[in-house]
Amino acid sequence: MDKIIESLKFDDKGLMPAVVQDWKDNVVLMVAYMNKEAVKRTLETKKATFWSRSRQSFWVKGESSGNIQELKEFYYDCDADCILLKVNQIGDAACHTGYRSCFFTKVKSALDTEIVGERLFDPDKVYRK
Repeated sequence: MDKIIESLKFDDKGLMPAVVQDWKDNVVLMVAYMNKEAVKRTLETKKATFWSRSRQSFWVKGESSGNIQELKEFYYDCDADCILLKVNQIGDAACHTGYRSCFFTKVKSALDTEIVGERLFDPDKVYRK
């Protein structure tokens, strides 16, 4: 595992973007950041683990909401500077706002957007904000 982690090219802050995709239907669920330890934890536990840039701490996807991401496949790109996690999305929503995917805002024109999909849970109730 160390050999794999050392082959990855993290940025000057020690981070790398990670695209998270549903392994069954290939829907892009979200994008987050990982550092070496987050990669290691993800590979060891098989639960998607990320580094929060705002909180400066690790977070396991679903630890608050129950919408866990179980790692099925781990890829990195040809430049070794971007990760793709294919996951089994346990629970309906990957997005902390309650949608299945974080990519629910569709640009229809230069001045207009549309929300696609439906909100699957109320984030205020789930996260007790």
